Amino acid sequence: MFAIRRAELAGEPQLFALTRAFATTFVPEPEPFAQSFRHLIQQEDAALFVAERTQELTGYLLGFDHCSLSTNGRISWVEELMVREDCRRHGLGRELMSTFERWARERDSQLIGLATRRAAPFYTAIGYEQSAVYFRKKLNG
Repeated sequence: MFAIRRAELAGEPQLFALTRAFATTFVPEPEPFAQSFRHLIQQEDAALFVAERTQELTGYLLGFDHCSLSTNGRISWVEELMVREDCRRHGLGRELMSTFERWARERDSQLIGLATRRAAPFYTAIGYEQSAVYFRKKLNG
C-alpha cells in the first residue's frame, strides 16, 4: 500500500536517488539538488508530492501553478513525475497525478499542462490530450 504526501526535509536522500534515476538531460548533483529541494518545499506555488511504501519513497511529482493571461486565471504545470521502475503499473503515477489535480483545483487552476517524451500512453490513459510541441534551449553549457 502506498501513501501520497507532501515531501519533507527528512526524505531528501531518497528523493535525490529517485531524481537521479529520472534525469536524462542533466546529472543531478547533491548540493544544487539540496538547495532546490529546500527551496521548493517552502514555496506556496510549488507542489512536491512523494509516494511512500513502508517508509521508502517510491515516486514523486513536482509541479507548479502560476497566473496566465490567456486562460482567464491560473494554470498548473507538471514539471517532473517519477515512479520507481519496480513500482510502475500499480496506479502510483495515477495517484500522484490525482493528488496534483486536486491541488491545482484548490488553487483555481484552469488547466494542467506537461511535457513528456516517454509516457504519452500513460497521460492519454488518465484523460490528458496532446496539445503542443515542446521546444527547449539549454543555457549555460
